[in-house]
Amino acid sequence: MLMKEIWMRADAPDDANERKRMLISGLESGIGTFIVRPGDESFSSLGKVRLIFSKDGILSGDIQGRMVGIASPEDQADAMDLCGREDVLVVSTGDWSVIPFENLIAASSGRTKIMACVSSSEDAELCRNILEKGTDGVVVDTDDTDAMKNILKEVSTASDLGLTAIEVMSVKNILTGDRVCIDTCSKMVPGEGMLIGSQSSCLFLVQSESEENGYVAARPFRVNAGAVHAYIMVPDGKTRYLSELRAGDDVLIVGRDGNTKAASIGRCKEEVRPMLIITASHDGKEYTTILQNAETVRLVTRGGSTAVSEIKKGDEVLAYLTNGGRHFGMAVDEKIKEI
Repeated sequence: MLMKEIWMRADAPDDANERKRMLISGLESGIGTFIVRPGDESFSSLGKVRLIFSKDGILSGDIQGRMVGIASPEDQADAMDLCGREDVLVVSTGDWSVIPFENLIAASSGRTKIMACVSSSEDAELCRNILEKGTDGVVVDTDDTDAMKNILKEVSTASDLGLTAIEVMSVKNILTGDRVCIDTCSKMVPGEGMLIGSQSSCLFLVQSESEENGYVAARPFRVNAGAVHAYIMVPDGKTRYLSELRAGDDVLIVGRDGNTKAASIGRCKEEVRPMLIITASHDGKEYTTILQNAETVRLVTRGGSTAVSEIKKGDEVLAYLTNGGRHFGMAVDEKIKEI
């Protein structure tokens, strides 16, 4: 699971220049939302940033919320009483007890965003896994550059996607269609790509164009993702249609080992191309995906990758399997048949 939001506290130092230095350090590390003091409005000129103002523990700006410290059962009770009444709670537990966060996540029931203050990558890892759902995000609460980098690495990488080898049943040419290429702002390596498919219950791991071939140079920033109707998994665990994606949107990069990280889209290209449909099965269920018929389009396997132009019946490719269906991209526990 990837962390949904990453903020940073830049309000602690009394010296305005020191607060400014902290914000710049966070901005250069990729953070875009900062908790600052009233009077720090000029910091908005430092870059494209979102400023949330904190005064006496009250948060203002484009949200209403509180800074909450939990050091006793009484503190926890007070914090839980705020759930549903505030937009967001920024919570610090000092000695880093997990139980208060479990209780707050349960009490908020999605009505209040729970953000956890963290000063190490170990704290961030705990946040991501609390009650399997995790907190809604983390607030970096350190000015140590190395610690900040480790926190950002932890919250932008996850390893909880279990991929399954499924067996190819058939590969068939179909009519030309509108195909989407996703060019990201990040480079990928062989074995990395995106989860894409015609059914939300089975998303095939389509590899990036990170391998050299005799026809075109490698483009490790690109995934030739498939037909416009297909689903793609995005960082918050939801799916979107390929046709919806635009520059600036975030997508999920997935490796054959299940590790994931987020990347931003730099460009999407829709072009009419010859297409093929791949049908695969697992445990008696059949799944499909539609991709461009080209030797540069590859599906990831346990030991490497195979061009769709070379895939044949009996081959195994990696996919992410799940139960239920999707409603506006969100997983729902209901019986849905997609064929």
